[in-house]
Amino acid sequence: MTQSPASPRLSASTEQAGLPSLPPPKERRRLREAKPLTQAQLAALVGVTRETVRSWESGRTEPRGSRRAAYAKLLESLARPAAPAPDAPPPDEQQPEPAPPATPEAAFDALCAHTAPALLRQAYALTGHRALASESVERAFQLAWQRWPEVAVDRDPAGWVRAAAHEYALSPWHRFRPGLRHPDTPPADASDRAVLDVLLGLPPAQRRTLMLYDGVGLDLPETAAETEASTPAAASRLLSARGTLAERLADLGLADRPEALTERLTALGRAERLAVPRPARVRTASERRARLWTRAAIAFTALIVTATALTLRTAPTHYEPPVPSGKAISGVPPRMGPGPLTPEDETLKQKLRSAPHPGPERLTPDPY
Repeated sequence: MTQSPASPRLSASTEQAGLPSLPPPKERRRLREAKPLTQAQLAALVGVTRETVRSWESGRTEPRGSRRAAYAKLLESLARPAAPAPDAPPPDEQQPEPAPPATPEAAFDALCAHTAPALLRQAYALTGHRALASESVERAFQLAWQRWPEVAVDRDPAGWVRAAAHEYALSPWHRFRPGLRHPDTPPADASDRAVLDVLLGLPPAQRRTLMLYDGVGLDLPETAAETEASTPAAASRLLSARGTLAERLADLGLADRPEALTERLTALGRAERLAVPRPARVRTASERRARLWTRAAIAFTALIVTATALTLRTAPTHYEPPVPSGKAISGVPPRMGPGPLTPEDETLKQKLRSAPHPGPERLTPDPY
């Protein structure tokens, strides 16, 4: 049986058992995000919980029975190309499918256009500042373009850019910037304001863990890996953040409906005016920044070389031992310590002692 290019090879055990075939976990997630669909939306279509879909996409569990058949049928429909419109020309007259990006610029532009809007909303939820959110995403894409040979072959380029944007947005050095010391204008929606206030009250590590797990849809090991923490530490941060949100946002029903938190985090910042970076402008700024840092490094290296050459030019070329004590220097006799008095000095001493003192008499202590 010939398989479609979007479907990977089936496992032998699945074929022998007569069960519907499923692509690998990474492919399942890719097919879902290509539509795009959230884990909650796909769970509603299959009739399971969001946590179950998360486990299927991480490979921790596999669907069984009727759910496996429904999940396999849904993935097959997601992998199938869209049907042509009723007034579309015949297949032989249709335009060929667009080829994958042939240049690094085209591939980078496609990545930027596909992931930038979601990253802007995530950065806004992490910082509460519109300008900082736009700056974080733009700087992350500039860094990605500088390291494009590394990012292009990464197994998850969008995750690479997301990690860079989150780290820049949560950098502690932003607290010293005068323009970011004051809070930004809050969202117009009351529920968005409440959610954003609680999020900004969380520690940065809990805020990022909650965003990755409930907002992006990563599983716990992937969340721990992206936040550079152990899995138990990530689980503890997630539970603490969820508990705080459920306690302070009891009217939103986050404790009863876990998917409500995902919906809130996904919708947060959707109504805000967040400037989406232009790929061409990002590439130009990245190249300009790279040239600036290269010139600064060259200038600093030249300064070090010049200082080293000047030191070698002016430094003494031979060893000069220190002058021993008691030796004349340039004909000047050395200063000697006190020694025996000469006859002249003895005469002067006796004369000074015998002559009366012209000043006031010395006070002597009275023994009585």
